[in-house]
Amino acid sequence: MRNDVKRVFYVRYVSHPDYLDIVGKRPDVQLDKLENDSPDAVAEPIIAGAHAYQIGSARDEIAPKYHVTRELLARMPNLLVVSTNGAGYDTVDVKACTAAGVLVVNQTGGNREAVAQHVLGMMLCLAKRMVETDRALRRGTLGDRNLFMGRELQERTIGIVGLGNVGRRIAELARVFGMQVLAYDPYLSADTVAARAAVKVELDELLRRSDFVSANCPLTDETRGMFGAREFALMQPRAYFITSCRGFIHDEAALLAALKDKRIAGAGLDVWDKEPPGADHPLLQLDNVIATPHTAGLTPEARTKMGRIAAEQLLDCLDGKRPPRLVNPEVWPVYAERFARAFGVATAA
Repeated sequence: MRNDVKRVFYVRYVSHPDYLDIVGKRPDVQLDKLENDSPDAVAEPIIAGAHAYQIGSARDEIAPKYHVTRELLARMPNLLVVSTNGAGYDTVDVKACTAAGVLVVNQTGGNREAVAQHVLGMMLCLAKRMVETDRALRRGTLGDRNLFMGRELQERTIGIVGLGNVGRRIAELARVFGMQVLAYDPYLSADTVAARAAVKVELDELLRRSDFVSANCPLTDETRGMFGAREFALMQPRAYFITSCRGFIHDEAALLAALKDKRIAGAGLDVWDKEPPGADHPLLQLDNVIATPHTAGLTPEARTKMGRIAAEQLLDCLDGKRPPRLVNPEVWPVYAERFARAFGVATAA
C-alpha cells in the first residue's frame, strides 16, 4: 500500500542535534523517539509503521529488545532501512536484514580523524610509558626514574588490521612519525594498500613484525575472536596491542594472560565486552594498560559530522537514492522493489 509519509524512529539519542534539524525539516518525514523503557503500547505502533530505524552503535546503550534481530524485524513489516549512528553495526543482525530486504547503512569515515588521533595518542602514551609514570608519581612509588625508560616511534613498525577510513588515517599519521606501516586487510589489493601508505601482509606476519598492533575492523562473524591466545603469542614481548574498533574482536581473558605473563608489553583499550567495564575489571588493574570507555570517536567535530552524514544518507535512502555507505549492497534490488511498493515511485538506481 502506498504511503506518502515516511516514518523514522530512534531510541534514546542520535549522534548530534543537527540530525534532528535536517530530518525534522522534511515535511514528508515523521520522526519519533522511543526510550529504552517506553511502554509497549507506545512503542508498538511506532515500530510497526516505521520505514527507517536510526539506531545507536553502542550495544550496551540500547536495550536488547531494540537491537535489530529477526524477532524485531518480524514486528516491522514496513521497515526499509536501518541506519547506525556510527561506523559500527553490532547492534544490527545484518544477515537478518538482508534476508528481509532491509538496507543497512553506517556512517563510516565521519569520525576517522578523532579515532585515528586517539590511537596515536595511545601509542605515544604507551611508548613513553606516560600512564605508568603518572600512576607511580601519584602513589609515591616512582623510585628510580630510569626504570621507566620509554621508546621513540621513529623507525618502529605499526601493524594495522583493517585499512578502511580509520586505518588509512592511522597509516598517514604514523608515517609522519617515521614509522614503518604494515597492514592486513583481505579485502584490499596490494596496490590499494600501497596507495594507503602501507605494505600488505598476512595477519601472522603482521603480528610477528609489529611493535604496535592496531585493530580497526568491524565486528562480524569473521572478526569475532580474531585476537586470541594464539595471536598474542605471535607478538613480540616489546609489542603493544591497541584496539579502537569493537569488543569481542579480542579475547579479554587471553589478553590479560598475555600481559600478566609479559608476552606483550602493554595495551591500549577503548572497547570492551561490556561497556563501560566495571572498576574491578582485571585489565584495569594493570599499569601497562591504557583504558578509555569507547570514547575514541567522541569529539564535537566528529559528532557533528556523524549526525549530518546520518541524516543526509537516510534521507537519500528514503528518496530512493543509492546511499554511499551500504553495509549490505546485495540487498539493493529487493529494496528497490519494496521501496516502489511503499511509496509508489521507483528508486533512482
